[in-house]
Amino acid sequence: MATITIRYWAGAREAAGVAAEEFDAPTVDDALRQAGTARGGDAEFTRVIGLCSFLLDGRRLGVEDRTRPLTGAVELEALPPFAGG
Repeated sequence: MATITIRYWAGAREAAGVAAEEFDAPTVDDALRQAGTARGGDAEFTRVIGLCSFLLDGRRLGVEDRTRPLTGAVELEALPPFAGG
């Protein structure tokens, strides 16, 4: 089990309604599910998170890595597509 701090950027921050939040979860996917559940399954949050790329402790996270078990404290950054790049 890990303590995963999710930091939201730009449109992800707007959709989440917070800049950051923390979840105890075994994987990134589990933390993202908890974040969605905390918002009552909000469709806009789900849509925006679905468009995001992620950094885990500063490194790009591949889709296949989202189910890798984690331990300790980690930081997940949710980066939505940005205009012009």
